[in-house]
Amino acid sequence: MSQLYDSIGRGYRQQRVPDPRIATRIELALADMNDVLNVGAGAGSYEPSGRTRAAVEPSGTMIRQRPAEAAPAVCGVASRLPFPNNAFDASMAVLTVHHWSDQLLGLREMTRVASRRAVILTWDPEFTDFWLLDYFPGILDVDRDIFPTMNDYGNWLNVERIENVPVPYDCLDGFLGAYWRRPHAYLQEEVRSGMSSFAKLRDVGPGLARLRHDLENGQWEHRFGHLRNQESLELGYRLVVVDARSAN
Repeated sequence: MSQLYDSIGRGYRQQRVPDPRIATRIELALADMNDVLNVGAGAGSYEPSGRTRAAVEPSGTMIRQRPAEAAPAVCGVASRLPFPNNAFDASMAVLTVHHWSDQLLGLREMTRVASRRAVILTWDPEFTDFWLLDYFPGILDVDRDIFPTMNDYGNWLNVERIENVPVPYDCLDGFLGAYWRRPHAYLQEEVRSGMSSFAKLRDVGPGLARLRHDLENGQWEHRFGHLRNQESLELGYRLVVVDARSAN
């Protein structure tokens, strides 16, 4: 997976800007945590300022994009965190668990090194109600195989709660669902370049041709134009808040 992000992650800081509304949700879940570890940290998105003490990331390309003021980053993987038990108040992972080779072990490592809480932003693979999947059904085939279900989290961890995280219509963070009200954006290669789901598809050409055609002839507007009246949309993104105390 580090090889994937060494390739697609070169412009990550331009495409994957933290959205303040999503950041607020993560901050609230970590509000009373003083020392935080960011696992699968990438370029440092959503790390609580002044409270993130360390980060773990396997891709050198991503680490080099971290701002100078960011927490120090260790090159490593979630399944082998180089920290003792209870080294941090909390651990966090943002849209990264689906890339881990051993998800169960990585999540258990997150709770091992956190004395109080683990916070995970992820996507529910049972969610299918997104118009983009009509054009690129292969995304669902790929992502269903790699994202843990909400039941998986409940079986593996001591989950306190799972929160829905609606996506704002003008979301700044260019993840897969960010442009649900800006369909023309998906036609741009530089936009898709920050989305790992597209990087895993064998051939996006037919889907792009269909989407371009439907946007030009008004078919997309006819089917999905009602979405332009919505300020945010439920697209299956979830914030999983875990009690780590029972793990230690």
